[in-house]
Amino acid sequence: MSNNNDKINNSGKKEQKKIDKKLKKEKKKKSKVRKVIKIILILLLIGIIVFAVNFAIKVKENGGGAAGVIGAVVGTDKDTLANLPEIYCLLLGQSQNLTDTIMLASYDPKTQEAALLTIPRDTFVGKNKANASTYDKINALYQISPERTLEAVSEITGIEVTNYCLIDTEALVQMVDLIGGVYFDVPIDMDYEDFQQELYIHVKAGYQLLDGKTAEGVVRFRHNQDGTSYPEEYGGEDLGRSRTQRAFLTALAEQTLKPQNLLKIGGFIDIFYNNVETNMNISDIKDYLPYAVNFNTENLKTGILPGEPVFYGDYAFYAHDEEETEKIVAELFGGEGEEEGNGNDSELTNTLNTVSENEVTEKGINVELLNGTDNENALFNVKNKLEANGYNVVETDETNKTSKTTIINRSNVNEEDVEELEKILSKGIVSSGNSSDNIDITIIIGTDY
Repeated sequence: MSNNNDKINNSGKKEQKKIDKKLKKEKKKKSKVRKVIKIILILLLIGIIVFAVNFAIKVKENGGGAAGVIGAVVGTDKDTLANLPEIYCLLLGQSQNLTDTIMLASYDPKTQEAALLTIPRDTFVGKNKANASTYDKINALYQISPERTLEAVSEITGIEVTNYCLIDTEALVQMVDLIGGVYFDVPIDMDYEDFQQELYIHVKAGYQLLDGKTAEGVVRFRHNQDGTSYPEEYGGEDLGRSRTQRAFLTALAEQTLKPQNLLKIGGFIDIFYNNVETNMNISDIKDYLPYAVNFNTENLKTGILPGEPVFYGDYAFYAHDEEETEKIVAELFGGEGEEEGNGNDSELTNTLNTVSENEVTEKGINVELLNGTDNENALFNVKNKLEANGYNVVETDETNKTSKTTIINRSNVNEEDVEELEKILSKGIVSSGNSSDNIDITIIIGTDY
């Protein structure tokens, strides 16, 4: 009996030793695993620290702030800006297979200047006026190809345009809603319905917050249900709509570029991919993003292709003025008559008054005066001041609202007279502009006057 108990005890001890040995082995294995995990965590932590340091350095190299963060994310560096050229792109708004909104846009990341030139949809691009048809309107060219529209715009402006963005109106709706709406001063009461296009526009005039659908209606509006439209002084039906579109895009850009919207970049990218057709390479576009977020809309210049409504045969067209087009292209996009850094948002038109050859005062300096304020008396007051000091105000007109008063020297007027103008106005950003046969100085009155 005793021997049997000893055998059982010995057997139990052997089994316990096996269990202890197995536990010891498992413990040792777990210890090694813990050490490996600890090493991995340390390496990971070091990697994170190195990445954070490098990211911080890149942010600093890219100028810091939001622009610096975006620059670090997309991979730009301190040398990127030096190699970025001014970019041109034709913006096309599509509706029923026609491009009713056509704008030539430019952006220079070095100077932080941008420009928009509206090209009326009925602009004649045909060769034979006697046999003209609706297919000779620029908004019909997209039905052939976007490249045909690019060619026509390049021929009209003299600028070689190779990039286009075809934007569905849904992109506008989604973008406005993404940023929580856009505050905009609607110029007139708008009341229009089109059941086929599912377009319902019922908006009162005045400064208000527009949601996406309402904003779409405002920029597409041409006339009311009763046939009334924008007043002639605003531009009439089509030109008035173009003017509203430029003003709204300016407001949209200003409110989109606010810091709180940077976190919505993913949403913007989704909208772009789903609603924009372009021939531009996304890898090229991303290099401009860090600089675009710092853009100030006061540096946005806007204008419309100069010309007039005409009839060729039975069809209505818009005939552009080649001489005036050359001038406005130089004003907006540069060239021999480039305005360097004036930063005004000027609504340049060809509807100025005719100059009389007899209207020359003792200074012999002809002045064009544009009112960029909501104050009608500003034009009258400045005109009186200038004439009282010997300047000949030969042309006056209204223009888009702008914050900075600008003095544009068009014919190398001597510095003393320009300095005197600054004193008379008590304001003024001085710049040079393209030459004119009958204008020596253009003054744009800003709200700072």
